[in-house]
Amino acid sequence: MRPLNFRILIAGLIFATFISASASAHESRPFYIEIEERGTGLFSVQWKAPPTVQLSNAPSVALPKTCEAAAESSGQGRETRALYRCADGLAGQEIEIRYPSYNPSVTSLVRLTWRSGETQTLLAAPDETIIVLPTPETRTGVAWQYLSLGVEHILEGYDHLLFLICLLFIARRVRRILITITGFTLAHSLTLALSALGFVRVPVPPVEAAIALSIVFLATEIARGRRETLTYRYPIAVSSFFGLLHGFGFAAVLRDIGLPQTEMSTALLFFNVGVEIGQIIFIAGVILFYLGAVFFLQHLKGERIQMWTLQAAARPSAYAVGVLASYWLIERIAGFWA
Repeated sequence: MRPLNFRILIAGLIFATFISASASAHESRPFYIEIEERGTGLFSVQWKAPPTVQLSNAPSVALPKTCEAAAESSGQGRETRALYRCADGLAGQEIEIRYPSYNPSVTSLVRLTWRSGETQTLLAAPDETIIVLPTPETRTGVAWQYLSLGVEHILEGYDHLLFLICLLFIARRVRRILITITGFTLAHSLTLALSALGFVRVPVPPVEAAIALSIVFLATEIARGRRETLTYRYPIAVSSFFGLLHGFGFAAVLRDIGLPQTEMSTALLFFNVGVEIGQIIFIAGVILFYLGAVFFLQHLKGERIQMWTLQAAARPSAYAVGVLASYWLIERIAGFWA
């Protein structure tokens, strides 16, 4: 009989372990709250408590005092549905989770759907019974946010900035600089839009390597100083061609940041505008620095210096830029197999 008793004991332990594991699995279920905006100030609210919460301790959700019931609630026990009319809306408002007896330390998951179709999800800790609801995306807010991100990205993108400096050395004259930069802008705006919206997909590592290669190419052209080459004769063609590659690089950053759910076109437009503003700020800074250097040398020598006399600094600058860009190129190609 001992073997049989031993087997029964083992079976009982396994069964108890299974029941315990099952109960533990259910403990991870959150208290679920779903809020949907049905109309101006009209919200459908549904909440559902997990099975681990005792029926006598089933929680309820209290909306702000500016909300009043628009219809009788339905459901009972762990699951309830209700319709509320809120004079001030629910954007940025607080909701409260109320337990009749005690807080059973259950996390809360809130899913909020606005009329625009935007969906936001919040996860509150077990001790958080008051939850502040987020505000929906607005066109103005998205525009400002992505405009700032565009400016910030270009001013922190050292490879893009070095490419712009090389274009300045090649274009030289103000009119040619404007035409060259315009070609670069139009080209990268095109690929940025196509890639960010998912019409064109290009792997990021090769794009980053190609951007470094574009800087090496321009640095080599500047170091050689042959003004009869295609690069010097038609700088807009070169800036436009490489601008397509740089646009894919901008799009990769934008994909990492993420586009909003409902204002995608606004975000894309103003991110691009931010990139252009950043470019203008940087180019203006470089030109002002150049003019300052010319003025300083004129004052030092006591004679008039031609605008592009400092072009003598182009070749050593090109060598420095070329070395750095070559390092980036090798590093990024090595990253293909990392």
